[in-house]
Amino acid sequence: MDLHVATKWETAVLAGGPADGLRMQVAGRPPVLQVTYPCRVESPADGVRVEALYVYRRQLGAREPLTYGFDGASP
Repeated sequence: MDLHVATKWETAVLAGGPADGLRMQVAGRPPVLQVTYPCRVESPADGVRVEALYVYRRQLGAREPLTYGFDGASP
């Protein structure tokens, strides 16, 4: 069975925070999404990278499109 074919993808939109308005396709309505942005490193060690992490939580309700709100209190 091809899981990619059997998976129902739907449009989701991020609300608030640094990725406000970003639209994407998700499968299975995950409760949490994380968004990362690369950070500039002044003196990078070999192979090291730094990324800022932002958390978005699914907003409950029957809205279309599926909406995830920025959670500023998450790590």
